[in-house]
Amino acid sequence: MRKSKTLARIRNGEPVRICSLGHVIPAYIKYAAHHGFDCIWLDLEHRAMDQREVQALMAFFHKYDIDCMLRAPTLEKAKLYRYLEDGASGLMIPHVSTPEKAKALVDACKFPPLGDRGLDGAGMDNDFMFFDEDYPERTNAETFLVVQIETPEAVENVDAIASIEGIDGFFIGPGDLGYRLKQSPDHPSLEEAIELIATAAKKHNKVWGLPTPSADVVRQRRSQGAQFLARGGDLGALKKVLGDWQEEIDAVLS
Repeated sequence: MRKSKTLARIRNGEPVRICSLGHVIPAYIKYAAHHGFDCIWLDLEHRAMDQREVQALMAFFHKYDIDCMLRAPTLEKAKLYRYLEDGASGLMIPHVSTPEKAKALVDACKFPPLGDRGLDGAGMDNDFMFFDEDYPERTNAETFLVVQIETPEAVENVDAIASIEGIDGFFIGPGDLGYRLKQSPDHPSLEEAIELIATAAKKHNKVWGLPTPSADVVRQRRSQGAQFLARGGDLGALKKVLGDWQEEIDAVLS
C-alpha cells in the first residue's frame, strides 16, 4: 500500500503543501509532484468528473507519488469509500456543521473499530488484491478524513467535531464561512472564527488549514499553527500564465 505523504507530514508536525485541481489534466499531477507539493486537492464539489475519469486520474497520482485529497460531491456511504478504493489518499467533505454528521462520515470512511466502511480489497488502494494482509488496519492508518468548517454552526460545534476519533483535521472554507458570518452581528469575525478552530484543533490534536492566496498569508497561517497550506490551482495557474504571456506579446507589439 502506498504511504500517504500528507499523513507523514502531519505526524512529523510539518506543513503539508497543497495545490488544487478541478479538471482532467494528468500533466498537472506530474508538475505538482515535480515541484514538491505533497497533496493535490481534487475538487469534485464545484467541478464535474465521472467515475471513470476519477479512476484514470488516480493512476497518475500513484505513478507520480503524490496524495489526492478528494473533495467529494456526495455523502452517500458507498460512493465515499469507493473513492478511497480507487486510490484517493483522503477525503475532504464540505459543509460539516455537526458532530453527528462528522461521526457519520467516520462510519463511511473508516474500517472498524473506528467506523463501518464496507470491506472489499480489490481496488487500487489494496493494489488490486496483491496486498491483502492487514488491509483494514493499514488502510485506516494511511488514509485521512478532513471536514470543512464553512458555517457559523460548524464554528459553534468545532470542539465537539474535533473530539471525534477518525476525524483527522479541518479545512476552513473562508469564502463560505466569511460570507455567512457577515449575515449576523452576533457571529464572530472570520479571523476570530479561525482562532476558535485553531484552538479546538490543538486541543484535540487535529490539523487544520485553509487556502492561502499569497506568501504573506502562508506565513501568517503557519504562525497560527496551520499545517494544511493550500496555494494555487489549475485555473489560477492558467490565468496567471496566460496573463503574463499576453503582457509579453503586448510589450513587443506596442
